[in-house]
Amino acid sequence: MSFQVSISPVWTIRRADGQALAPRVVELLVMVDEHGSLAAACTAIGASYRHAWQLLREGEALFGQPLLVMARGKGSQLTALGARLVWAQRRIQARLSPVLDTLASELGTEIEKALSSAPSRLRIHASHGFAVQALHEFLDTAGLAHELKYCGSAEALAALSSGNCDVAGFHVPMAEFEPVAVEHYRPWLQPGVHRVIQLARRRQGLMVAPGNPKRIYEIGDLARPDVRFINRQAGSGTRYLLDLMLQARGIDAAAIRGYEQCEFTHAAVAAFVASGMADAGLGVEVPAREFKLEFLPMHQERYFLLCDERNLGSPDMLRLLDVIRSEGYRQAVNRLPGYEADAPGTVVTVEAAFPAFDGGTRKSR
Repeated sequence: MSFQVSISPVWTIRRADGQALAPRVVELLVMVDEHGSLAAACTAIGASYRHAWQLLREGEALFGQPLLVMARGKGSQLTALGARLVWAQRRIQARLSPVLDTLASELGTEIEKALSSAPSRLRIHASHGFAVQALHEFLDTAGLAHELKYCGSAEALAALSSGNCDVAGFHVPMAEFEPVAVEHYRPWLQPGVHRVIQLARRRQGLMVAPGNPKRIYEIGDLARPDVRFINRQAGSGTRYLLDLMLQARGIDAAAIRGYEQCEFTHAAVAAFVASGMADAGLGVEVPAREFKLEFLPMHQERYFLLCDERNLGSPDMLRLLDVIRSEGYRQAVNRLPGYEADAPGTVVTVEAAFPAFDGGTRKSR
């Protein structure tokens, strides 16, 4: 028997007199923003129209300002305050969800360790991405006990090399940056020992405010003194891609205002830009659409899983491959903006996946 642990962030707003905002008020506002009407939001959260209005009245009484306005023929619209509460909820989810998912997996593993008959879990360390997030959900549905830890690409590969995980998820930029990226990952790629599992292609690009008010169109624009940037953490594949693009254009990272300020997920970067605290951030397209930002494609990359060849025949690995190769998973990846399932579940050698690796080996010899 395996157990699935889930953790969700809960936050409250409380006045000095002790009165607090009911959590369902924010949930209701999020649904109004997504569906465009209060009636549709009620259906989404399973609340009556009367109860929804009561929640809104309580919230508006707490703040002394309206949260929602009704316009004939235009449905329901959030006020500036209502929109800010929705943004706060999404930013909290964006920043904490991957961390909490990792913690939930760790807790599930510890609980199962306490049960003598509990099966071992497939340990997956992976760079955060929405194809991996979807895979996590599909594995849960399939009942495959696994432990997922989100970390940078290099950290995931290092964990596999040291035996601290069974599967490592990482991404590699395509075209002109692939050879240097493969060289960067070379210390953790072992031909003859490792096998590469194809997963997806995805677009990385700049996320900017609607209408692109700062007229940011290319990487070079990030060095302008009037542009504020939000970066990904050191060690992440996205930050590595940014550094490659800067180097190719001869741009000093120190010239970018905000280069050292970072978030740990694509969604958290998008939330930061959507808040107006930054003018641009680099990431994938999915959260840009969620936060209603403009997305300027910059580069394509491939996302892979890496494992030890000796483990490919294990029951857990066979079930993992079955899920990745399923039509349901393929369709789920293809529905993600900017993603494309790339022969998911195809297993190849390191040299076949990265021709530059073999060339680099010959040069070193």
